[in-house]
Amino acid sequence: MAIPLIHPNWDKPRAGITDGFSLEMTAKDEASLRDAAPLIPPETPVAITYLPGEELAARVAATIAVRELGFEPMPHFSARRITSPADFEGYLRAVVERAGVRRCFIVAGDPPAPQGPYFDTMALIETGAFERAGIQAIGVGGHPEGHPNMTPDQCWQVLETKVRAIEARGMAPLVVTQFGFDPDAFLGWLRELRARGIDCPVRIGVPGPAGIKRLLAFAARCGVGASASVMKKYGVSIGNLLGTAGPDKLVDAFAAGLGEEHGRVRLHFYPFGGMVKTVEWIRDYNARHQI
Repeated sequence: MAIPLIHPNWDKPRAGITDGFSLEMTAKDEASLRDAAPLIPPETPVAITYLPGEELAARVAATIAVRELGFEPMPHFSARRITSPADFEGYLRAVVERAGVRRCFIVAGDPPAPQGPYFDTMALIETGAFERAGIQAIGVGGHPEGHPNMTPDQCWQVLETKVRAIEARGMAPLVVTQFGFDPDAFLGWLRELRARGIDCPVRIGVPGPAGIKRLLAFAARCGVGASASVMKKYGVSIGNLLGTAGPDKLVDAFAAGLGEEHGRVRLHFYPFGGMVKTVEWIRDYNARHQI
């Protein structure tokens, strides 16, 4: 697999655990991204989510802003929220033509029933629309702590099927995981991923610094494990929900624990506490660790 398809900088030597990180934003975060831009390295991948209630024009505008600021846009496509082939291919065409998009991320989406003809991500892949549009890489989700609607075996089967289908169509697969608080769960999942013969690059989801209540609310909404023992490992006491928490211990654990057996791995930050706060945390972490 040609790694530059995943990202032009992926094959450069990594100076530290945060080197080559990626970010996530919503269409409403464009102003925040502009404020944070001076602290973000050029060509940093930025994923643009596909949320309910957002207008197509807002998603396209956010994707264009990512490109204009010198970063690498990766718009999301939520299969069950797409209402028609025209809706799907119109959005894809707009971001390719107007923002030079070469990489996309696909999710099934939250609705139990599709709002259009696409029940899951395989339905989007099988249209052939991505390769026809010149897309080079497709990101899919990984769930180190399991999926609420699938058994572990089903999770692995679905992930492998998607990875192989993307490769068969001449594109490069990338796995981006859900965020979490337990480094041991992620490291174990990565070992099993590689043991199953899935060798594509992975981005590990890391929650950016945020209020503790906010972090726990996102965890509950997303089905992420946040038991008292896990949060203690993360550096947070469930008995004290005041203040904010950053992912220092989590990122330290990845820096110490990731090895060759885990394959090609970089970090993906979910800026729950805001884009500026997240990239400032990355800058300060790098300074503290001389990265």
